[in-house]
Parts: sequence; C-alpha cells; structure tokens
Amino acid sequence: MRFHQIEERNQVLLSKIAINNDHGEDSPYFDGWKAYDNDPFHPVNNPLGVIQMGLAENQLSPDLIVDWIRKHPEASICTDEGLMSFKDIANFQDYHGLPEFRNAIASFMGKARGGRVKFDPSRIVMGGGATGASETVIFCLADPGDAFLIPSPYYAAFDRDLRWRTRAQIIPVHCNSSNNFQITKEALEEAYKKAKEGNIKVKGLIITNPSNPLGTTYDRDTLKSLVTFVNDNNIHLICDEIYSATVFKSPSFTSIAEIIEEMEHCKKDLIHILYSLSKDMGLPGFRVGILYSYNDIVVSIGRKMSSFGLVSSQTQHLLAAMLSDEEFVDNFLAENSKRLAKRHARFTKELKKMGITCLNGNAGVFVWMDLRKLLKDQSFESEMELWRVIINEVKLNVSPGSSFHVTEPGWFRVCFANMDDNTVDVALDRIHSFVGKIDKKEDNTITMPPKTKRRENKLRLSFSFSGRRYEDGNVLNSPHMMSPHSPLVRAKT
Repeated sequence: MRFHQIEERNQVLLSKIAINNDHGEDSPYFDGWKAYDNDPFHPVNNPLGVIQMGLAENQLSPDLIVDWIRKHPEASICTDEGLMSFKDIANFQDYHGLPEFRNAIASFMGKARGGRVKFDPSRIVMGGGATGASETVIFCLADPGDAFLIPSPYYAAFDRDLRWRTRAQIIPVHCNSSNNFQITKEALEEAYKKAKEGNIKVKGLIITNPSNPLGTTYDRDTLKSLVTFVNDNNIHLICDEIYSATVFKSPSFTSIAEIIEEMEHCKKDLIHILYSLSKDMGLPGFRVGILYSYNDIVVSIGRKMSSFGLVSSQTQHLLAAMLSDEEFVDNFLAENSKRLAKRHARFTKELKKMGITCLNGNAGVFVWMDLRKLLKDQSFESEMELWRVIINEVKLNVSPGSSFHVTEPGWFRVCFANMDDNTVDVALDRIHSFVGKIDKKEDNTITMPPKTKRRENKLRLSFSFSGRRYEDGNVLNSPHMMSPHSPLVRAKT
C-alpha cells in the first residue's frame, strides 16, 4: 500500500489527535534530541558524538540521594528491611495519594520556598510529572478553543503539554531583550485586548517562575501586578514553579503563594501552582507532578482526573520517607544550590572569555545564550542555519530561541547541569573552537576554526559546511526507532 493511501486510510480510521502534528516532535527543539540519540557522545566509545545540552536535567546532586537511600533501606519495599510494607503499598491505589506522601510534599514545597509559606496537604493533586499536572489543570479550566496568555519566550514543550490533547490555544505575550525579557503591563494588556477583539475566550495567564528558558525569577511587584490583572479580568493565573529550588544566587525566589497571602483583595480561587521533583531534586524518571490549587472544585476534579496518571505507590512510599527527613532536605537544598551556582559561574565565565554573553540568570539548569553576533543577518532563517552547524559540525545539541517563541533571532538555551565536569570541558572546548577568531568570508560560508588554547576572542563568524549541504528538510534524519535511553522515549518534563 502506497504512503498516500495509508495516510488517506488513517484520516478515516484514526482520531484527529492521533493524526495531527500538534505534539511538536518535528520541531527543532525535538530534532536536536534526535541528533543526540543518533550519535550520543561518550568520552571513550564515541568522543566525537553529539553532547546533549538541550535537555533541562539536574544531575549535579544524585549522590546525596543515593547516600540517603543506602542509610535508609527500609524506605524501599524491595529490600529486606522494607518488605513488611510490601503488601499494603503494592495494593494502595487511592488517587488521593498516600497521606504521608502528601504531607511530605507539602512540607518540601514550603522548604523549597525558604519556609516563608506553608502548603495544605489536602490541596495536593498528583500528576504523571509536570507534563501530566499541566495538562490536568488545563482540562479543569478550559474548553477546546479557549486560550491562555503566556509571556514569551516560553518552554518549548508547552505547545505539547497544554494544547495537544486539550485543544486549548496559547497566545504569546511578547517580551524582548531591551528590558531582559521582563513582562510589561502594556504587552499583557495588548495581547489580552487583541484576543478579545478576535472573539477568543481567554481563560487565564500562565507564567514559569523561575523562567524556562531565561533562568530568571519574577520580582514581587511584577507578581502583584499579575495577580491584580487576573483579578480585574476574572481569569486564572497558573504559576509553573518547578524550578523553585534551583535558585543559586540573588535575587531570591518569590512564590505566588507568598504574594496572595500579602494582598488584601485577592480571588484565591483563580490561583494554581504547578510543581514537580524533576528539576529541584533531579528525579524526572519518578514522574512526580503536583497541581496545587486554591480552588476547591479544581482540587476535586483534578484529583479524579489524576487517576489517568498517578504517581506509583512505591515511589510515593520512598519519597514520603525521604522528604520527611528534615535534616536531609535542608542539606540537599543548600548543597544543590551551591553546586548549581558553581557550575553556572564556571560555564558563563568560560563563555565570557570567548566573547559570548548570556542573560544574567539566577536560577534554573540552563543559560540563555546570546549568539546574535554570529548571525549573518538578523533573521530566524540565519538562526536556523547557525543551529544546524552547531548540531552537525560542532556536535552540541543546543535549543534555538525560535523553539521558545522568542521574537528576536540569535538566542539559544544551553543546559549545563545534565553532565559531568569532563563533558563540560569537552563542550566548552568545542564552543571555543567554533567561535575562535576567524576571518569573515564574502560568500558567508562557515569555516570551522582549529582548536586552540582558550583566550578572549571577538565573535566573528564565516560559514562553511565542510562540503555538505544543509537545506530545509534535510538537516537531520529522524530515526524510525529511537534508543530506549532517548529523551523522546523517556517523556521528559
């Protein structure tokens, strides 16, 4: 059966969700992951492979967790010390979650926010990672066609998480580099006004704080103005706070939970918080997503919906014990912050030596890197051309700004916490070689500079493709089958 005949048959037999492309897997954001999956870097087995710098994972502190598990074997039902709990935990399936788990998560959320606010365990709703929790709250708040305002640049996979199955819309609130991509009242009101004029029903505003991809935090005044905006327009405010414990330097993180406690006139039932342990603890594989809502109906309905993506009772049992250990939690949060600060400082310092600047961030596991000087012209076509060279020649998977719906070409998100120190060295050496001082060619071809010792350079780029052509549609051959270790297969949040 020919390809077009198969496609026509699928149009009849399958659902619209099954046959549409709204998942976003064909975007450059995911194409970079495929390039890594086809040719993954290994210091011994594949030293010339692609280094994964497009996956926002925190792998700097797993030793602290491993050490705790060794000291507390009773926390696992798969050890001799923990077998006495096996039957009860293996049979537990209440979608409210283990009471001790909800208590521990609520306590951890408070500690991750500096102990300045407390969370009610009865409002904890579980989801299959932040992805599941995000989709759940959208299902609770919106009908197909309804829209949410989101400041751009925003997390690339929001198009999948918030839109794909819910059929909701995303309306970007465009921010720019002139004020370090901070949201303004004027931009927010303009986006809302245009949506209303277009007869689009806006159900809420969604922010990520700390920001992905910017690695910055919202200040108190901005958060208060956002709460006022949603109150005045009677729409929801969803705050994605999954990076709340990754803040590694001032200013400190302010949760929306703190803000609404301070404001006298606040419609709390419009406020919802998304959380997970994927970033703050580096446990994305545990698929722990949390929806914390101040709306009683959302808590009730969200809990019923969570039966489609619960956290396993075994995982709940282990984490309940771990997160109830206050000494461990305090030490983990402090040490993890120190390690993130050290890695961020080292990475940005070396980039600065090469003449590369980044947005001044204070949180997250990535930097927002400015490569505008390397574009042959200020267009997204030039950004994609540069990105293809970085992927295919420099062998680094970094994410282009266009994937995050930024309005200015030349920005890239680069993850720095998902690798060991030696791999960081290799990545920095590759970047240094790429942006080394070279002469511009009139034909705008990029020539890979020879590897030299690190020194300060002005960014001058000439394009060479090593005799190979990279045209739209022929950049990366997406594999038919991906390794089980692929980020696409692992469904990262």
